[in-house]
Amino acid sequence: MASVRPAGLVLGLGIGGFIDGIVLHQLLGWHHMLSGWYPDDLRLNMIGDGAFHALCLVLVIAGVAMLSRAAPHRLGELFGWMIIGWGLFNVVEGLVDHQILGVHHVRPGPHQLGYDIGFLVFGAALIVAGVLIARASAGRS
Repeated sequence: MASVRPAGLVLGLGIGGFIDGIVLHQLLGWHHMLSGWYPDDLRLNMIGDGAFHALCLVLVIAGVAMLSRAAPHRLGELFGWMIIGWGLFNVVEGLVDHQILGVHHVRPGPHQLGYDIGFLVFGAALIVAGVLIARASAGRS
């Protein structure tokens, strides 16, 4: 029986990236992909956002291709792994882009560290919730 774990992780990474890019970059306008390095170059930041969304699309397409090999009765487990993937996106992106590279922050300005930490905590909570969902669903398969 094919595992839904890899498909769920890849889909979660792609969808988590889309949620981050659409909500934080576009709807709230808190930051763009390269705003920490190029704060005054909107054109370059939009190109960075576009490249980021293209990568997210590649991840989602790859996840769907991987999912096509998994058993359909494992959708609950798949959902759990997608939540884990989303959480992993937040944790990795939050550590690498926000803290290590300083490419951007969740919401630059006053209290930016608080927003960055909140993003990491939310990612960790998603991972925990996803593990619980995946385990519970795998036990029913």
